[in-house]
Amino acid sequence: MWHFWSRTTRLMALVFLTALIVACGSTPSAENPNATQPPADSSPTDASTDPATPASDSTTANAPLALTAGGFPAKPIQIMAPANPGGGWDQTARLMAQVVQDTQISPVALEVFNVPGAGGTIGLAQLVTQNQGDATTIMVMGRVMIGSILVNQAPVNLEAVTPLARLTAEYEVLAVPADSPYQTLQDLLDDFQANPQDVAWAGGSAGGTDHLLVGQIASATGVESSSINYVAYSGGGEAAAAVIGGQVNVGVSGVGEWIDFVEAGQMRFLAVSSTDRLSNTPDTPTLVESGVDVVLLNWRGVVAPPNIDPEERDWLVQMLTAMNESEAWQQVLETNGWDNVFLTDGLAEYLVEEDATISAILQDIGMTE
Repeated sequence: MWHFWSRTTRLMALVFLTALIVACGSTPSAENPNATQPPADSSPTDASTDPATPASDSTTANAPLALTAGGFPAKPIQIMAPANPGGGWDQTARLMAQVVQDTQISPVALEVFNVPGAGGTIGLAQLVTQNQGDATTIMVMGRVMIGSILVNQAPVNLEAVTPLARLTAEYEVLAVPADSPYQTLQDLLDDFQANPQDVAWAGGSAGGTDHLLVGQIASATGVESSSINYVAYSGGGEAAAAVIGGQVNVGVSGVGEWIDFVEAGQMRFLAVSSTDRLSNTPDTPTLVESGVDVVLLNWRGVVAPPNIDPEERDWLVQMLTAMNESEAWQQVLETNGWDNVFLTDGLAEYLVEEDATISAILQDIGMTE
């Protein structure tokens, strides 16, 4: 059942992306780090009515979590996806809302809204400044955001948030339009090594996981990082449109985000960033077996604003734990090819470790000093 819903959601997205490709024109519209965020009172999307999130016809219902002694939550919980619709953060937020509501874990509705721009750092700043102390607003984030904070020298970092849970992880793919002349990764690398500027790469925000992967590929194949022609988009949907429409030569994203485009005959995968081939795309070789010694795993999680009530923080962690343990969420993981890397205790320390790791990678490939 969950397999059907997820496929339906993503196939509906194909219609949206087809229209977006036409609108893209011949010049890629790179992400604007100064993009204007939606007004604070903009109407969020309730997962139960959002056409991008299919409704359920039957689920295994649970008794809702009890309210805290202080009566939390007394109103719907808002989930911020700090990017445009169509990408991994947006997809994760909407599936979270769907599972929590359909399994009746939460006594209140969950609503999703988008705040795109600058690799999630605009949304992060909004969470920290406008939602301080308000546990009814939470945000999906991940490894991408750490790199974007460093590259963009963002004034707000993840030390300011309240960590809740690490949820999922997935590997990255290199994808080309279905009619691309590049039949193998080596075909692409031949051009990339000869004329790096002539090969345009589409991906997420500057300094994010997609950008890191391209930088690591360049480093492993002897290409100067300063020569990379990387076009940053604020969501996987926009990057997919650029790839399918031929505005770029190759794109980078999570496997689960783009696999439906391959099945629809609009893209082809050239390589995946895993150690071994993946079960949901078994014909796609790894970078390693293709002669590029690079492995990269992307993860996503959830944080809350600073200075929230500890009792309310614990309730949110209980909600996410119950979601992670549900059969419905396990089906989401399987359908999308996501690894379950659930972590609550120790997440703050993990974020510090990831910051150090990504900072070292960015320095090594010349993206930061």
